[in-house]
Amino acid sequence: MTAAVLSLGSNLGDRVAHLRDAVDGLGDSLLTVSGVYETEPWGDTDQPRYLNAVALVIRPDAPAEHWLRVARDLEARAGRERDLERRFGPRTLDVDVIDVRTDDGAPVVSDDPGLTLPHPRAHLRAFVLRPWLDIQPYAELPGHGKLFDLVRTAPVADDLAGLRARDDISLET
Repeated sequence: MTAAVLSLGSNLGDRVAHLRDAVDGLGDSLLTVSGVYETEPWGDTDQPRYLNAVALVIRPDAPAEHWLRVARDLEARAGRERDLERRFGPRTLDVDVIDVRTDDGAPVVSDDPGLTLPHPRAHLRAFVLRPWLDIQPYAELPGHGKLFDLVRTAPVADDLAGLRARDDISLET
């Protein structure tokens, strides 16, 4: 069995519907999903604000690559179009594989350019770390430390001020 942490984000179209459809699309693999946070765009600021959440998923005998296929399938269902000129540009749905664990809890580490694990920039992103804390407050990001400590480091701590919890939105199914 593998467990994975997936980051979900949307800033185009019906953002809430895109996130809900992604959560629904995880089906029986979904263990839990975080609260929703509205955030400033990261890396390319000339675009609308995002809604972000994190999902914890499991599946027996699924390799890490399975979660990448799931992520790409969810994005395709949401009509995501990749703009090669704007790597961090707007999108209907963005699903990133952040962390994958084997059935004994060991982290899967990969430097494959197609699926780098843990996600190479997760430790810098408040919009990933803060929602992840909602569902796994004692989690650690391999190679970087405890989430609780990471959200206190620069530049993450500075970005936390721009996150707004959206208690009016629930992704629970």
